[in-house]
Amino acid sequence: MSAPSAPKNTPRVTEREARQVAEAAREQDWHKPSFAKELFLGRFRLDLIHPHPLPPADDVRRGEAFLSRLREFCETRIDGALIEREARIPDEVISGLKELGALGMKIDPKYGGLGLTQVYYNKALALVGSVSPAIGALLSAHQSIGVPQPLKIFGSQEQKDTFLPRLARTDISAFLLTEPDVGSDPARLATSAVPDGPDYVLDGVKLWTTNGVVADLLVVMARVPESEGHKGGITAFVVEADSPGITVENRNAFMGLRGLENGVTRFHRVRVPAANRIGPEGAGLKIALTTLNTGRLSLPAMCVGAGKWCLKIAREWSAVREQWGRPVARHEAVGAKISFIAATTFALEAVVDLASQMADENRNDIRIEAALAKLYGSEMGCLMADELVQIRGGRGFETADSLAARGERAVPAEQLLRDLRINRIFEGSTEIMHLLIAREAVDAHLKVAGDIIDPDKPLSAKAKAGANAAGFYARWLPRLVTGPGQLPRTYGEFNPPGHPDLSAHLRYVERASRRLARSTFYAMSRWQGRMETKQGFLGRIVDIGAELFAMSAACVRAELLRSADDHGREAYRLADVFCHQSRVRVEALFTRLWSNTDDLDRRLVDGVLSGAYTWLEEGVIDPSGEGPWIADATPGPSTRENVHRTVR
Repeated sequence: MSAPSAPKNTPRVTEREARQVAEAAREQDWHKPSFAKELFLGRFRLDLIHPHPLPPADDVRRGEAFLSRLREFCETRIDGALIEREARIPDEVISGLKELGALGMKIDPKYGGLGLTQVYYNKALALVGSVSPAIGALLSAHQSIGVPQPLKIFGSQEQKDTFLPRLARTDISAFLLTEPDVGSDPARLATSAVPDGPDYVLDGVKLWTTNGVVADLLVVMARVPESEGHKGGITAFVVEADSPGITVENRNAFMGLRGLENGVTRFHRVRVPAANRIGPEGAGLKIALTTLNTGRLSLPAMCVGAGKWCLKIAREWSAVREQWGRPVARHEAVGAKISFIAATTFALEAVVDLASQMADENRNDIRIEAALAKLYGSEMGCLMADELVQIRGGRGFETADSLAARGERAVPAEQLLRDLRINRIFEGSTEIMHLLIAREAVDAHLKVAGDIIDPDKPLSAKAKAGANAAGFYARWLPRLVTGPGQLPRTYGEFNPPGHPDLSAHLRYVERASRRLARSTFYAMSRWQGRMETKQGFLGRIVDIGAELFAMSAACVRAELLRSADDHGREAYRLADVFCHQSRVRVEALFTRLWSNTDDLDRRLVDGVLSGAYTWLEEGVIDPSGEGPWIADATPGPSTRENVHRTVR
């Protein structure tokens, strides 16, 4: 008899109900300007990012001092190859990171932390992630999405005083949202938190709990039932990991990040004091999404580090490896890959540093910029690693240990590719990021015209929305016809003598931004309420916006370096090549907005799911094991050994 395919207590919700829950959790208003939001609306607000914002001198001094100490620790105390072989970060390494203050990089010094800026926190993650991506993931999960960040934004003063000193020096934290049958659809969250006197009683199972195997403190999302005196809804709690009733039932193993302390955690009648609730009942999803707004910047930061290493190995290897009488780098097919890695690394670092500095200054709303950085960084990071493996040929596919065993340099290229692959899934898959960013990108349209396409709205509301939309579009649409991108001398400061002309690329971005907005408006007019189902189209819209943001950031960074006399000429060359490469991708994406196989694909999928093509699957043997597709996560006492361990 097969086990149930899904948790028995998972709420059953319709697609519309799921969307309503997600919509209620997102931040509704825009109180600060957003470069990316304006970009999607066809307004190229270069003034929001240029001149490039810079950190205060004291932040730089403290950040550089910590990076120096961290570099020494990484070089002398961390053996990345050992972590890969043993699939575990040694306790003494974690203890050393605690002594260094690495757990408190983003925590205010008044609580015992280092108080680094987002810029230097990201640089630290890129550095430590280059020697061991598993350690980078541990530190990121602890501070970017773990207990410190939601407490910083939403916690009470008592909670900060109680928990932040521990988190800065000794205690590792984890973020528990995902469940065996619940990923990016939180409306179906099954873990419950039932009020009982001064406490809540938690029951449920959480999956893929990064750091959960070694965590001391957990931030747990659970559903509070509505009752007298309780609003109910998905709510966030700080939970002591050694509380009675908590069992880490499995330490999960993955294709990459083999040192990751990621597990399955069961809660059975776990009592949590009401004082440990973060924010009011029902605010859990908003807390999670807000935490992720800047937390997502940690993943692309580590992708920047990966790109830098890819470039170093590609340069050194392709200069000594000869084919047909010359180094492989001199062959165009390989040279194009090196050019892509170099230009993309420059642009990705520009994106991450710009978004991070804007986060530090807190003058702009960067929810779209951070999401774009995560999306673009995770996709481009994987591409760069894949190109490095190709440049290395058979040696790229061979493990570092095998290379060393036969007397060659132990280059873990294949490991990097495996380690980076999860970034396209972590903290919002590429597909979910497309939808999330697309929703924010069309927010202005939905605010003025959303009621027109909402089937639940009465005719009176539709009429009012129609009048509002007419006024908005009468002002907005004419501005999409012409703009500064059509004037040959616009952005002239980006065309200094003796340098490539970056002003032409910025003019292209301005024109493409208006074209993007026109395409979005046309699609909304054409599909109206069905727009949300056009995920292929929305994904391409977002990908175009990501490229335009990256081009803008690359040009602004190049000009910053030129004005500071810091490799300015080389930076201009990198930005110029990147923008040329990006423009090719943008034009292809614009073409695919309207010339694609989306409808054909949809019909074929219908046939596949109906079983019309099962004959195509014949002739192979399925090596999969027995068992349900989704493990049963029905609440109840654990029957398995607790594999949780504390690092002290």
